[in-house]
Amino acid sequence: MNSDDLALFALVAGDLSISRAAMALGLDQSTVSRRIGLLETQLGGQLFRRSGHGVRLTERGRLLLDYAERVGLILDEAFQAVQSRSGTGPAHLCIAAQPTIARMLFGSLSRAVRARFPATRIRLIEGLAAQILPRMDAGEIDLSILYVPEHTGGQHWEALLLEDVHLITPAGHPLEGSTVDVRDLGAIPLILPSTHHGLRVLVEKLASRYDFPLQLALECDGSISITKRLVRENCGCTILPSAAVLEDIASGTLKSFRLTNPTITRTVAATWPKKSLLTDDLSSILRILRHCTESIVAEERWPDARLCPATTSLPATAVENS
Repeated sequence: MNSDDLALFALVAGDLSISRAAMALGLDQSTVSRRIGLLETQLGGQLFRRSGHGVRLTERGRLLLDYAERVGLILDEAFQAVQSRSGTGPAHLCIAAQPTIARMLFGSLSRAVRARFPATRIRLIEGLAAQILPRMDAGEIDLSILYVPEHTGGQHWEALLLEDVHLITPAGHPLEGSTVDVRDLGAIPLILPSTHHGLRVLVEKLASRYDFPLQLALECDGSISITKRLVRENCGCTILPSAAVLEDIASGTLKSFRLTNPTITRTVAATWPKKSLLTDDLSSILRILRHCTESIVAEERWPDARLCPATTSLPATAVENS
């Protein structure tokens, strides 16, 4: 017995006629009679009493009709509920990003999502990847936008853009020009996060690959604003994307030098757990995110950024030659 059997039975019971039910369904009368007969066999007794004037429900039939009508109502409610959600987007959406990415994207992204899905309740979270990824795996975060780590783990990754990495110095630092050779980092005391953070891993790999000693002025696991303050107060230099220091460069309180020979880049990507399905709602949000990213890069509002072609399951590449 299934919902189609119950719907057929309820139609016959409502019309008290197999022939009228058959006409309504566009079926042969013999087909309807056979299906009612099979249903009666499954249930172990008659549902109707037949006569030349039609059919009448038996006590067993009246009992089944009550259940059939309830099942029909539930299916109608389910259809209406799902249909009413079509095109309205997710009821709740939680997006997380690392600080510089959040600063560059959250405003445009939240406006675009609200314009497309005005009923969606949006929650934005800023944090480090080590804080964000466990919460995403736990189901607290729907979508994250992160710098791709050396090992991508159990997530899907869709690359959005490549961003150059810069040496950031105090305004009075003796370095001149706009670039610095990667190998010259060995002579510059750096303020870096502790070893489990992405930028620290990146710089250590550069030191190993290009054979220069890593000089640590101090370790700082605070916010980017704290790190920049330490640089301004001549406690050392640091490594950041130029998007993180736009206002500082404009005001002359910090200086920025692109790392070259080779140019060092990081990949910014959208990520979600591999165990999660790529739902229609999430696909829509990803399209909105990519459109926002394309607009920001095209309008040159994200310095030293270049778009990536759309891809998923991205292999991590922390250091690339441009």
